Amino acid sequence: MECLYHHNDKPFHKVCKGRYGRKMIISRREAIRNFKEALEELDHALPIHNQNRREIDYLYHYVSGDQPILYRVKDVRPEIKNDIVENHAWEFTRFSMAQNYGEPIQYTSVTEDEEKSKEIDQLNRFMKTRSKDYHDIVMGDWQSTCGTSYRETWSCPRDEVDAGEPMFDLCAPDPRENFIIYSPAHGNPSLMSVSIRKDEEGRNLYYCTTKSYVYCIRDGGMVPEKSSPNGHGRILLVEFPNNPRRLSDVEIAITMMDAINRVQSNRVDGVEQFVQAFIKFVNCEIDETTFLRMCKIGALSVKTVNPSMPADVGSVSSELNQEQTQTLKDDLYKNMLIIAGMPGREQNTGGDTGQAVYLRNGWDFAEQRAKIDEPVTKRSEREFLKIVLNILRTKQQLSSLTIADIDIKITRNKTDNMLVKAQALIYLLEKGIHPKIAIQTCDLWGDPEKVYVQSKPYLDALYKTAAEKQAEMEAEQKRNLEMDRADRGGTADGGNTV
Repeated sequence: MECLYHHNDKPFHKVCKGRYGRKMIISRREAIRNFKEALEELDHALPIHNQNRREIDYLYHYVSGDQPILYRVKDVRPEIKNDIVENHAWEFTRFSMAQNYGEPIQYTSVTEDEEKSKEIDQLNRFMKTRSKDYHDIVMGDWQSTCGTSYRETWSCPRDEVDAGEPMFDLCAPDPRENFIIYSPAHGNPSLMSVSIRKDEEGRNLYYCTTKSYVYCIRDGGMVPEKSSPNGHGRILLVEFPNNPRRLSDVEIAITMMDAINRVQSNRVDGVEQFVQAFIKFVNCEIDETTFLRMCKIGALSVKTVNPSMPADVGSVSSELNQEQTQTLKDDLYKNMLIIAGMPGREQNTGGDTGQAVYLRNGWDFAEQRAKIDEPVTKRSEREFLKIVLNILRTKQQLSSLTIADIDIKITRNKTDNMLVKAQALIYLLEKGIHPKIAIQTCDLWGDPEKVYVQSKPYLDALYKTAAEKQAEMEAEQKRNLEMDRADRGGTADGGNTV
């Protein structure tokens, strides 16, 4: 493997060579049937992965604060050099993670089968037990930072699992050491995953997993004791791209981030250079000892060399226009937020409602931008769920649940417009919408499936189904008809009696 950049002294466009976004590795064949074909595909994929790896490593350290401004060279007055990093890359990634993974991803039922609803509730509990919300945050960090991320799932032996725990586990591995080779067929299904490890001697081990076999490759040959058939029949590594182009949230505005760092560093340099301006002596002479004494006591008496030309002592300085510099910096920052789909930070000037501020500052736009990336995450989440359901069915921890029974819900801010959402829930329930659909639609809870299951007895007591309402109407009509007949019969008998 080629060495990585641990000093980001170059701008990013020189590292990615003008080709932004991570490259998808497409195979030349639609199936891998043996070790020879797996080795050929690995050799074909490694150069592409190594380039992706360099870019990922650069962006990872960039977000951590290792940015090109720290390595700038200043030729004029090099002793005054302030390297200021305004780490907006960290701001971007944290905002994206909070938007998409601030609340755990939840699974809800798309059917009215109560047994399947209970199994989905159990599935959500399994994910909580395995701290999936933590692994989602780790994955979201990679996703936002470098444009792609991975989730790995594996089956746990029965003797290693405590009572009540799921027999699977998961993690979010480093995308610098993991990648997937895709088939050229329609939809680009996964053909082979590769995980890079080290042996005891520090040599690279490449675990190449196909649907039928796991090949461990070292120095171009297979390691038999570490290779085995793939009993799952699936590739257990799933890629979670940040978007279809695999662009990170950082690289789309990285040149403006570098520009803000330069502006801020030069501002501080300008202030320091103004304070430490050169002293000029006109028509007078002064030795070094006298000058140092002047610097110490802050005053100096000089004599003119030529009476016709008066002596003068002053500083050589030109102060930077801070107002214009701030205007430039604000413009760069504002455009960065627009490009990244992040809300602004404008203060309320008075007279605005909460919804007006929400729209004006770009929060609604940020929400819409997050929504268009949801299908990308959900597509990968379904592939992950197929692996989990296969393991749980094999281990007999779930019985009939299939991927077609599950809807994936990415939740965000639950308290925003809470009163409006609660009113919408009441309106939907009163108009006869199914309670499960109403609970999912109003977006009040992070786990609507659990809310529905626990609330069902109370909802049944408050709201009747269409069949129950129809039965009540028919019973009411029957009672009215019987009472009407009884009234007519009573009148006739009374007339005969009279």
